[in-house]
Order: sequence, then C-alpha cells, then structure tokens
Amino acid sequence: MLKPLSQVQMDIITLWYLVQHSLSSFYKLEQHFGTAHNAVQPHNLQGWSKLGLHKNHIQRAQQFYTAPEQNKFQHVIQEIQQHSDFVLSYHDPEYPQQLLPYSDKPPILFGQGQLSLLMQPQIAIVGSRKPSPHGRQIAYDFSYYLSEKGFVISSGLAQGIDEAAHQGALSHQRTLAVMGTGLDQTYPSQHQQLRQQILQQSGAIISEFLPHTPPLQHHFPRRNRIVSALSLGVIVAEASLKSGSIITAKLAAEQGKLVFAIPGHIYSEFHQGCHQLIREGAILVDHPEQVLEDLALPTQWQAQQQSQGDSTTQPLAKPEIPEHLMSLYNQLNWTGYPLDHLAIHLKQDTASLTAQLMELELLGLCMQQSGVYLRCRPSQ
Repeated sequence: MLKPLSQVQMDIITLWYLVQHSLSSFYKLEQHFGTAHNAVQPHNLQGWSKLGLHKNHIQRAQQFYTAPEQNKFQHVIQEIQQHSDFVLSYHDPEYPQQLLPYSDKPPILFGQGQLSLLMQPQIAIVGSRKPSPHGRQIAYDFSYYLSEKGFVISSGLAQGIDEAAHQGALSHQRTLAVMGTGLDQTYPSQHQQLRQQILQQSGAIISEFLPHTPPLQHHFPRRNRIVSALSLGVIVAEASLKSGSIITAKLAAEQGKLVFAIPGHIYSEFHQGCHQLIREGAILVDHPEQVLEDLALPTQWQAQQQSQGDSTTQPLAKPEIPEHLMSLYNQLNWTGYPLDHLAIHLKQDTASLTAQLMELELLGLCMQQSGVYLRCRPSQ
C-alpha cells in the first residue's frame, strides 16, 4: 500500500508534471530556484520565462494554478496513488543508489511490487523484439541461471528477449521490469499477464513516467538508460544491427557498466548486432557462469551459501535496516568504497562512520574486503 506522499515528493511530482518529463528543464529549474518546492511557487512560476525553457513549459506553469489545471493535476495524483505501491524521489533514502551518480537520473520513480528488489544486485538482459527461437531460449536460460544464483534480472517488458528474460527469472522471484509508459498502462498490451505474473512472483515494475503517459518512441531509450544504470552489467542475448538493444548496450558502456554479448552463427542476421558489439569491446560469453566470473562480485559467495532447496524459491526479504543506518547502506554498492570516500560523501567523521559500518556488518548487511566496504544482500 502506498504511503502518503511527502511534501518533497509532491513538489518533485508537480515540477515533473509541469515540464512533462523533461530532464534538462527539471534540473535547470531546480538548480536555479534551489529546490523543486521553490520552483513551483506561484510567485516563481512567472520567472520561468527568463530561463529559456520550452514555451509549452512556460504556458503550463502560467496556467497551473487555475481551477481546470488544478483539477487535471489532482487527477494525476489520484492515479499515482491508485497504481503505485511505492514512490521514490531521488532525495529518499530508498532511492536506488546506483542511479545517483548520473546527471540524467530520474528525479522520481513510481513502482509496483517489491521495493526491496531495487536494493539487490541486478543484471540486465536485453535483445531483439523478434528473436529466433534459439535466442529466446538462450535469454531464458541465462536469466534462469543468474536469478537462481541470487541476481535480480532487469529488462524492459518488451516482446522477444525481454519477455524471455523476465520469464526465466520468475521461478526464482527475482525480476524487475522498467516501463516506458505510466504505470496505469501495459505496453505491449499482450504482456498484461506477464506483468501480473511478475507482481505475483514477488517482482517489481517501475517507471519514471506519470500516469497517462503513452508509449511514445522516444520514451524507450529513456527506459533503457534506467535498465542499464540499475544493473551491474548488461547482457545482449541476441540482436540485429538495427536492434534497440544496441542503444542500451552503448548507454551501458557510457555508464561504465560491463557489456556482454552472446555470439551466434556468422551468417545469422539475428546475431550481427552482438558480433558488432564484440568487435567494439563487449565481452563474449557463451555461459552465464562467465558473467559471474567477469563481474567478480562479492555477491558470488551468496550463491555458494544458498542451499539448493527452498532458499531460491522464497520471496526476497526486505532488508531490516535501522533508520539511522539507511543513508550509509544506500551509499554502499556491490564493488566497494574505501572509508574516506564514504566519509566525504556522507559528511561524517570516520569514528562515527566506522561504528555504523560495524553495525551493518553485525546485521549481515555490509562486509569489509581488501580495504573497501561492500553492500551485502541480506540472507533469506
């Protein structure tokens, strides 16, 4: 059930609504006025015209406090409350820490299902919307194997490889779908059943888009940047040269993520995109264990500690993190930071920070390895 929206969340949603998902306009306004709250105050809305914004943003801002526009906005808020299990602004401690370094991070996320999945190590699997039967099977197999090892499989709920990736992870209740529409819609519509299966099997659905946002073409590269940014690495299971998943792979490389490509027959048009990625530096893999080896994650020990019984079939437990440790836990990632890095970013002295890290270690939520501190996935 959705918690009441905070004032900060309401201010961000208001600004996000007024700029209609424009990242550049949102952050420009927030920086100019100091906060989203200041940017949407009636006396400041008139000043938008001086900032070189799109005329539609300015017109919407000038009309926002009229009765018709307020009615439309309140309807959007009602839709958010109806269709969301959680809402996260980038100021919230539960907001995915792996998104924070990027200047194009979504200022708000709307979600359904298990919020705790966003705190788990993720691997993205993407590829063609019209794959070969072989490619579909490979995506399913890689997803099944990696989710069994404890990773959340993220993808875009599209037809083809995305669909197979979600299905492969359903058995282990570890899949996350990022949508290119508002949560009130399902695109493609024939994936309504898959969407329900994801939610029923302790998965999660997220979107940066407000309700009533249609599946416009330019929304899907935006969705893809979130898929890759959330993940530790991106696997391109099968792709032609013109596949949209090639864009996802290049976004992932720009974000500093590892990109893996699965090869195929040299004459197969289904695999030409993967072969091109390999020529450009993607890692060739033909078994999911190679992904684990190349990522070299501390989470590998999780798989070794899990029994082969019911530990892989139970829903992920939400981490029991004391409130005073949440900011520190959310700052940690799966590759590790030294103590001085954490002290600078959290603006804390090393003595109190060391004490908090020890608390997290005792709770099984953190580990020290080779001089750095790593996030741990809580045991189930």
